[in-house]
Amino acid sequence: MINEQIVEEIKACEKLLIGIGEEWTAKGNEDIQQLYEKLQGLIQDKDYFIVTTVTDGEIRKSSLIQSRIVAPCGNVTWRQCSKSCKKDIWEPGEIPDDICPHCGQPLTGNTIEAEDYIEEGYLPQWNAYTTWLTGTLNKRLLLLELGVGFKTPTVIRWPFEKTAVMNKKAHLYRIHGNFAQLSEAVKGKADSISENSLEFIRKL
Repeated sequence: MINEQIVEEIKACEKLLIGIGEEWTAKGNEDIQQLYEKLQGLIQDKDYFIVTTVTDGEIRKSSLIQSRIVAPCGNVTWRQCSKSCKKDIWEPGEIPDDICPHCGQPLTGNTIEAEDYIEEGYLPQWNAYTTWLTGTLNKRLLLLELGVGFKTPTVIRWPFEKTAVMNKKAHLYRIHGNFAQLSEAVKGKADSISENSLEFIRKL
């Protein structure tokens, strides 16, 4: 069974890289927090890093180690000026009236959906991630791609394939309900599982 195989590979790997994509959006998934906790239970003893393109901020409420998560597409709970008058980013509730104290414009979510996305919010974590990634070379690296489609393929899909190819001891599992296909470049280095990644984790 592929489920049991992945659980065993999680136990056996030295490094674990997880990509979380749009299938993990909380909207319509009432048990999303339970699934994050299930994931935490599976990986808690591992040297892991998580890259997520989901911007709803739900992963920040989970018991996953926050210093091991990077969200390059931002998250709606952090706020920025809708006109990006300054590079300031505020945490939830820091500006109660949700109005920019500098220019009086409404605040908006600090995500790629903003008119002018302020990227400074995620950059420190991105640096932590790239540093961690350099330490995975020649280590038994397991890459788990959960529900990542083609909305922002340059963040997870393509870099994960490149990492799988470059590291001789790496293996990638791409799990997605609609977009589990793999490129020719990762033949023999990856497996695709055509199943909604939330369902897959529920059954592990």
